[in-house]
Amino acid sequence: MKKLLIAILMIAPVSMNAQKFAHFNSADIISNMKEYVTATEEIQAMAKQYEDDIKLMQDELQKKSEEYQKEQAKLLDNVKQRREQELQDLYQRLQQSYQDNQQALEKARMEKMSAINEKVLAAVKKVGEEGGYVYVVDINTGAIPFVNSQLSTDVTAQIKKEVGIQ
Repeated sequence: MKKLLIAILMIAPVSMNAQKFAHFNSADIISNMKEYVTATEEIQAMAKQYEDDIKLMQDELQKKSEEYQKEQAKLLDNVKQRREQELQDLYQRLQQSYQDNQQALEKARMEKMSAINEKVLAAVKKVGEEGGYVYVVDINTGAIPFVNSQLSTDVTAQIKKEVGIQ
């Protein structure tokens, strides 16, 4: 039994040294992908359009509020109530539009980034399988406190090539 235990302990370090580990920098890869650049531009254009729409609604609310303030003293009570209700409705529509726009932007951002992340993950898997690596870790996740770059292979360039970055 002792001899078996000693044999296992002698073989274990040899087999551990045979294992290959790799790391990559996802931020470097993603920021250089044409899909990321396109997605960022599309999201920025969408955000600009939403900002313009909100600005128009704010301007309309401001204009109607100023008109109401000027005419308020001369208006009958029922007309005042109707105008105040119109202003309140316009304000609520403005708030709802802002919330809807934020949700639409976040949804678009998540969908576009999900597709990009899936492409990177597929490339990592392919590079990992082709290279025979036991682990391929992303140094940007924050979950890995330390990667010894002398014992781990940096496969960022290979993954870039897989996703189409030259």
